[in-house]
Parts: sequence; structure tokens; C-alpha cells
Amino acid sequence: MTIAYYFVVALHIIACLFLIGVVLLQQGKGQDLASAFGGGGTQTAFGPRGSANVLSRATTILAFLFMVTSLALTILRPGSSSVLDKIPATAPSPAAPISSTAPFVPSTTAPAAPVAPSAAPVASQPAASPATK
Repeated sequence: MTIAYYFVVALHIIACLFLIGVVLLQQGKGQDLASAFGGGGTQTAFGPRGSANVLSRATTILAFLFMVTSLALTILRPGSSSVLDKIPATAPSPAAPISSTAPFVPSTTAPAAPVAPSAAPVASQPAASPATK
């Protein structure tokens, strides 16, 4: 099984490199400067449709090969463990179980009123004891 995996990896890398090369070799549809700024309005909305040449057919075949090898790599991977398999099975349980049948009762206590600041600031001097006078 691992030999098939490494064969598909090699095929996948080769397909990726050829796909990059074929896409970079293709000629753009609208190459003049006027079409870059909206001046190419004499053509149809999607440009003229010609017959598929060798590069566009190679792109289609290589894209299909890329998708097939990507799917094959997910099926043939050597270890079937994933990141989620490494999470411990025992999760910490809450302190008290939550009952789904108990209705929600909102609290009836009002929040405490904020304490108003005093008008005069309190000095932070120690109070004199009667014994020291």
C-alpha cells in the first residue's frame, strides 16, 4: 500500500509541475492595452470562442489528473489517524449536570445600586490615639 502511495505522490508532483508550465505558456485572450481599460467592447462578453488547441487540451487533462491524484492521496494515506484522533477521549465533565427538563427561571434580585462618591476626599493620615496627646 505504501508503494502505491509514493507512486501517486510522484505522479501528483509531476502533474502539478506540468500544469504550472502549461498554464504559464498559454496566451491570454485579450492582450492589448485597450481591453485592459474597457476598450475591448467590440468582442462578445466572454471573448471569441475558437477551437481548443494543444495547450488548452493539455490543461484540461492535467487538471483532471491533478484532481484524481488528490483524491487518491486521501484514500491511500499510510496512517489513518487524524488530528481529531489525538484528542483525549475523556472530556472533563461539568460539576453539576444540566437538566434539559428544568425551566429557566430568571433571578428576581435587583442589582446593587452603585455607591456614590463622597463630596469631600478622605485624607489618608493615621488617626491620633488619645494616649499620644
